[in-house]
Amino acid sequence: MIDLRSDTATKPSPEMLAAMAAADVGDEQEQEDPTVNELQRRAAAMLGHERALFLPTATMANQIALRVLTHPGGQLIAEERTHILIFEAGGPAVHSGLIARPLPGRAGRITPDQIREAVATSDWLQPARIVVLEQTHRSAGGRVWPLDELSASIDAAHELGLPVHLDGARLINAAVASGVPAADYGRLADTVQICFSKGLGCPMGAILAGSDEHIEEAWRLKFLFGGALRQAGVVAAAMLYALEHNVERLAEDHARAKRLAQGLAAAELPVDVDATETNFVGIDVASIAMDVADAQARIRAEGVLVGRLRPGVLRVATHLGVRDDDVDRAIELIPGALGVLAAA
Repeated sequence: MIDLRSDTATKPSPEMLAAMAAADVGDEQEQEDPTVNELQRRAAAMLGHERALFLPTATMANQIALRVLTHPGGQLIAEERTHILIFEAGGPAVHSGLIARPLPGRAGRITPDQIREAVATSDWLQPARIVVLEQTHRSAGGRVWPLDELSASIDAAHELGLPVHLDGARLINAAVASGVPAADYGRLADTVQICFSKGLGCPMGAILAGSDEHIEEAWRLKFLFGGALRQAGVVAAAMLYALEHNVERLAEDHARAKRLAQGLAAAELPVDVDATETNFVGIDVASIAMDVADAQARIRAEGVLVGRLRPGVLRVATHLGVRDDDVDRAIELIPGALGVLAAA
């Protein structure tokens, strides 16, 4: 079975496991784990911030960032299919008392004018409190915010007195695809997180970066959220290994995704090749009158697993565990599974 559901399907390599087994560890709750401390130092520099905090998951990092930057009762402004609004179990409302203010976006992006309008139409009872942006944007298909557009939207928020959290779960994919250093994206926002259990190939782990003041408060909230660990260097060692060995190779995932998109489009499936900027390919099965679940079942029967990108659209993701022959087979098998409908 070829697993193209998500880049979360990656498993630690033997070399990563060896690094984990050899990790120098200590008590992370006492800030005495040397491997965690080194990871945090390197991650802060990589993301253009004063300080960084290791956390078990990217969702926890996002939710802690909201608590650090906001007060209950306000609005969270974000593109309507941003991860923090639709894939985090209502966390902004539960943990931070925030009201979602979803905005329609283009390629997962919202404009400075949209942010200004959202703030202008809020009131003192439900004031705008924070803007959350996503890089790359998952539901748009792993699309990359160009640096100038991202900067303009963040500047607009800051001009209006709003903090900005950058959900950079796949920020390193954006940096590799665009050639723009991760720090150039990261330093624009008040806080930024990156996830290591996706394209970077780790079994778990995330980083939240920001100012000394913000990360000091995030450290307290890490205990509150149940994320403070003990000998966490075992995980941090995997993340350090990923930074050293799995960053540049993301370009291979991107190249395979582009070739997959081109192959599926050539087979007359509804694929926007230009929208494949990183490691996701979207197949718009709704446009061929097919339900996503039915399409997934048909493709699975041919030996390929695919995921969901957004309503009506399949996600086909390349990652560390996908090779060239897997792409070749997927180009052959997926059109075969959907061929009758595609030809209709």
